[in-house]
Amino acid sequence: MKPEDIDIEVSGDLIRVSGEHVEEKEEKGRRFHRVERQSGAFERSVRLPSPVNEKDVDAEYKDGVLTVTMKKSEEAKTHKITVKG
Repeated sequence: MKPEDIDIEVSGDLIRVSGEHVEEKEEKGRRFHRVERQSGAFERSVRLPSPVNEKDVDAEYKDGVLTVTMKKSEEAKTHKITVKG
């Protein structure tokens, strides 16, 4: 696959990865001409444990491995509250 064949959408605590793989092989000989086409679409949605910052998502596709890096949104981070007495 090529990186441009992959779509990633992030919204709140949901990430959706989808794409389509199309492959075409052509073989010519003196007495024949053969063309084979393979294609397949995929889609996967995953609910994350907490919301993420949609503007701070990075994706890298290298050697057939897709790596998506996300950071929690400020609302999802733990905040320390001072107790008044």
